[in-house]
Parts: sequence; C-alpha cells; structure tokens
Amino acid sequence: MRRDFLARIAAGAASAGLGHRGDPFALTTQARAAAGASAKLERISISTWSLHNYFRATRRKDFNLPGPMVALLDFPELIADTYHVRHFEFCATHFSSVEPAYLREIKYALVRTRSTIVNMPLDIRECGPEGTFSDPDRITRREALDTVKQWVDVAHALGVRSVCVGPGKVDPEDLAISVESYKALAAYALAKGVRVIVENRGGFGTEHPEDLVRLLKLTGTGRIGALPDFGDFPDEPTREKGLKMFFPYAQTVCDAKGLEFNAAGAETRYDFPKVMEIARKAGYRGVYSIEFDGPGDPYAGIQKTLDELLKYL
Repeated sequence: MRRDFLARIAAGAASAGLGHRGDPFALTTQARAAAGASAKLERISISTWSLHNYFRATRRKDFNLPGPMVALLDFPELIADTYHVRHFEFCATHFSSVEPAYLREIKYALVRTRSTIVNMPLDIRECGPEGTFSDPDRITRREALDTVKQWVDVAHALGVRSVCVGPGKVDPEDLAISVESYKALAAYALAKGVRVIVENRGGFGTEHPEDLVRLLKLTGTGRIGALPDFGDFPDEPTREKGLKMFFPYAQTVCDAKGLEFNAAGAETRYDFPKVMEIARKAGYRGVYSIEFDGPGDPYAGIQKTLDELLKYL
C-alpha cells in the first residue's frame, strides 16, 4: 500500500542519517532520491493492456509464456505490490461486468490499495476502426453513442478522470458526423465530471496527425482532448510532428508505449528521450501511462518502460 511504501522510504531516509553535522532539516542524498522517486511515481500509471495476454478476453492464441491469469479485481494489488504504482488505466474489455455489485468490488480494491483509475480506454466495437460512433446513419450512430454513454456512467461510478473514445470508422475529409457525436458525448460526460479524450490509433491521427487536431478544434478543445500515444506512428518524423501537435491538447494522460528494449534497457523502436522532451517542452503535467505491447515477458517489459520513465521524468 502507498502508506507502507512511503513509510519504507521514510525509514530508509532515517537510517541514512540526518545529513551534514546532524542538521535535522538537511536532507541526505538518499532521502532526496527517495522523495524524488515518490513524486515521479505519482505521475505514472500502468494500463491493463500491458498484461492483456493474462486477461482471458484479450489473450492471443499464440501466447505461451507461463503465469497465472489476471482478474481485473486483482490488478490494483498486483501492480501496487510489484511496481509501487498506484494509478491505472482500465481497458473496457477487461471488465467482467458493469453491474453495480461488481463496480463496488472494484472500488473496494482501489480503496484498499489507495489507488485510482486515471483513464478508461473504450476498446469496444463501436469505437474501433470499423465502429459506428461516426456512422452516417443517425439511428446506428445514436445506438453507438448510447453504448459509450453507459461506459461514461461506469467511469463516473469509479471516479475515473477520463474515457478514451475512438471515432469508429471515420471519413477524415468530412468530420462533421464525428464532431456531432463527440459534442453530444462530451456534454453528457462533462456533466458527470468525466473528460473525453481521443488517441492517435487505428489509422486515425497516426499517419496524418492533423486530422486528429482538426477533430479536436471542430468539436471544441474545451469539450474533448488528446491522448498522445508515443508508439502509434509510422516513422520518426511523423511521431515528432504528431506529438508536438497533440501535447498542447493533452488533458489527463498520455501512453508511454513499451515495445522493444536493448540489453541496456533502452527502448529501441523509437527515441524515448526525445518524446519525453517534447512532452516537457509542451508543459505537459499529466500522467504517463505505461502500455507495454512488445514481445517477451510483459512483466519485465512493464519494468523496463517504468525504468525509462523514472530516468527521464
């Protein structure tokens, strides 16, 4: 638990001594480092997608690494105990139910571990690349909007800051229908204290970041925001361009994607220090959410991504 972790930090600082000449107000180097690490951890979350192969709903058929399956109710304690991180992204597909009794169990798991959910990615059919959130047919689109609103209700019940909602199958040349859906959703969500954010993924905002920025502006930046994903770009020039465009609109969270690491523990699929510098120069003060999506042991991948974040935060 967070209190126990901070207590261990305090105990470590005390055992290191009082500092120069016993001055009780002088922090030792070890105590400063512990305090700095604690502050950094407050800006980090871990997505359930990082362990998607240990959730039955999202396990790949060809995944064969050992380890027990994970239930969403156990995720807060597992992550807090393993990584000392107490903020999470809960993917919609990892919920076993949205019934009130189940949501109360999740709330209890969060309270018990002194944890929070910072964002819920709605990785549901309606918001996917072929989804109907932007469907030209008004009735079909309304049904998709009603489904997404139900997830906003879940987020509100769990005290989640934001929901990430993809536009579905969208026409980048004519965003009017998408804008209509997002305006309606944002009005509903903001009334419940939940922000709506949009990620560069599924082909939208990835190759052409300006399409996502145009959607944000047309909908109204006071209504919706961006979720910059470090990894979802076709090449380095587009990544740099896109992240510089997205971070001014980032309200709650960005995805620090973990893909592949070398023997020294450095991300090799993209320039991790550069993207962190882009976020810093943009004045980003939100949460960095670890989304490991690479080969090998995901538990080790989470740790390596966490180490990169702690290094460059």
